[in-house]
Amino acid sequence: MNSYRTDLAVEAFDGQGQSALPGVDVNRWEEGGVTLTEVIVSDDEAAGLLGKPMGRYLTLECGPLRRRDPDARAAMGNLLAEELGRMLPEMDGDVCAMVVGLGNRQITPDALGPAVIERTLVTRHLSDQLSALPGLRSVAAIAPGVMGVTGIETMDAVARLAELVKPVAVICIDSLAARDSARVGATIQLTDTGIQPGAGVGNHRRALTQEAVGAPVIAIGMPTVIHAATLARDAFEWLNRQNGDTPADEAALNDMERSLLSAAGDMIVTPREIDALIQDAAGIIAAALNRALQPDLSDAEIAALMD
Repeated sequence: MNSYRTDLAVEAFDGQGQSALPGVDVNRWEEGGVTLTEVIVSDDEAAGLLGKPMGRYLTLECGPLRRRDPDARAAMGNLLAEELGRMLPEMDGDVCAMVVGLGNRQITPDALGPAVIERTLVTRHLSDQLSALPGLRSVAAIAPGVMGVTGIETMDAVARLAELVKPVAVICIDSLAARDSARVGATIQLTDTGIQPGAGVGNHRRALTQEAVGAPVIAIGMPTVIHAATLARDAFEWLNRQNGDTPADEAALNDMERSLLSAAGDMIVTPREIDALIQDAAGIIAAALNRALQPDLSDAEIAALMD
């Protein structure tokens, strides 16, 4: 069994090297230049095999996103808004959604969550005026920081805020790690399984799930890093192919990866243009969030309320 280091369910499934697995349903289609892959994990055995909790994972991929193509950005944002809207529970009446931007704003590859929060339309403080603004829903947002900076466990902070806000849903935004470097900055994963802060960089914290916060937890993430040992492994396989050698033995590759990790530590790599990628991704995700959470408002009305 391949043990690929990734936060993406589609990569975890592809890494098994099989066209089908019991307890896993996979569907792929294309829309507007964006490739969508839905992975549904329906039993505990499959969840253990993939290393992913049971639930639905939807991956949106668009290579031109890395080139800052405006059409790609628009297509990705529109599709993400549609799919997020389908995943959200009913928000009729006096209910609130809470958006959580995970990560460390001082470390660029990990700053996606806080960057999205800065562009999210927050309305909960307008509770007295909501009735006078037809169609405006109550939304709260927080970027709780990371334990190494605040000294507070992220899940504990979010759980206490959820007790106060009593949200109908919690939407978490976080940076992820990919297996394939081509997916860094060009892929967004949407899932209803919650999230484990810091998983992408090997800094495992307590998970943010419905059981932990008392409301459905939807997670949105984009891969911003890849493990250095994975790149070294890929380079070794590429050299083998270029030289016409016999494909490397999987066990030998796993041993090499473990040796690299023990020698160099759990190093990660990010693109040199990561600043621009984070800002672009934050704009796409925030726009999709605002559209999904405020479906009765136009883009112009959302922009006016944010000024």
